[in-house]
Amino acid sequence: MTDGADALAADRLSAARTRLILDKPFLGALAMRLPLVAAGAWCRTTASDARALYYNPQWIADLSVGQVQFVLAHEALHCALGHFARRGHRVKRLWDLACDFAVNPLLVAEGLTPPAEAVVPDLYAGMAAEEIYPCLDDTLDKETLDDHIWDGEDGGQGASGSNDAQGHGGGSRQEPDSAAGGAAPKAPPSPLSGRDKDQLEQQWQRHLAAAAQRAREAGKLSGQMARLADAALAPQVSWRALLAQYLSQVAREDYSYQRPQRRGSGAGEAILPSLRSQAGELVVALDISGSVGAADLAQFVGELNAIKGTLPVRITLLACDAALAPGGPWRFDPWQALELPRKFEGGGGTDFAPVFDWVRKEGLRPDALIYFTDADGAFPGAAPDYPVIWLVKGSKPVPWGRRVPLS
Repeated sequence: MTDGADALAADRLSAARTRLILDKPFLGALAMRLPLVAAGAWCRTTASDARALYYNPQWIADLSVGQVQFVLAHEALHCALGHFARRGHRVKRLWDLACDFAVNPLLVAEGLTPPAEAVVPDLYAGMAAEEIYPCLDDTLDKETLDDHIWDGEDGGQGASGSNDAQGHGGGSRQEPDSAAGGAAPKAPPSPLSGRDKDQLEQQWQRHLAAAAQRAREAGKLSGQMARLADAALAPQVSWRALLAQYLSQVAREDYSYQRPQRRGSGAGEAILPSLRSQAGELVVALDISGSVGAADLAQFVGELNAIKGTLPVRITLLACDAALAPGGPWRFDPWQALELPRKFEGGGGTDFAPVFDWVRKEGLRPDALIYFTDADGAFPGAAPDYPVIWLVKGSKPVPWGRRVPLS
């Protein structure tokens, strides 16, 4: 890295930002929300943690101003679309590629010029990252344009990641320096905690709404970007749809071309696909404190049972107020209907820790834990290393995990 490259990169970024604001005010307004930070050798092109845009000065200096516009808009859309908070339990590499494949065709359609490193597959044009992800597999020999440093390899549980909500994974978080001064960070910042992701997702939703409104008023919001903003700002998916999405991801049937391990199989033998099934493993916890009624519990179980009937899922059911209800857990195989084992009498206070303690002591790592509750109780201090969905009746917040309001 040279002083000349630093200065040239700063000029490129400044010029690209200005042109983006004038020509594409929606994308320009979003890009302005990301402070620019010159990075050390760890950054091969650009990177983002949804708080700042880190860049390799030499790489930026070698691009045209038009290509730098693409790079700025690329990082801004990742953030505005909440890609940093939507990975869930998906494989990080494939999710990162799916996010790039969702963003890059949009920017090309907007008339921006991609760098040579950007992969722009027409096949996925108009598709969201969640739609693209199932189409990808580990054999795909592609690389993302940028580094998505909001997650570690094992930190992809979104808001329910394993990082402590207060300690950010056990270390102090490295905050970005400004672009105008300060030494380039020698290492990437720590991955986001669950609480970070929740807060940043809300902030970027506000940024997205404001940018779309200003661009509309200026008459410079394209139909494509208007549809994108409207979809991103639409009401969140219903809890029934979210449950169906999780179940379809963790319990699906697929064909495998893996060679059977048997003696005497010759190298020239044809390998025919075989159907393999995987039953998902869910833990479902019911809040049976006095604030949650029997009718609510019955309705929830009925809805879950209807979704479960379409997919092979094993469910372990727990009931808890301040302690686990006696007689549990209750287990239901994929072919068994889910039903309340008995009528539960509402207790006093609510403590959520006994459910998570039981899962830990049993050595389980479910595909997801679904907790039906009003969220009025004591939460464990840290999130577990598996996805948690809180189906919340009422307006109480949760400190980590995916909160889905019941309606």
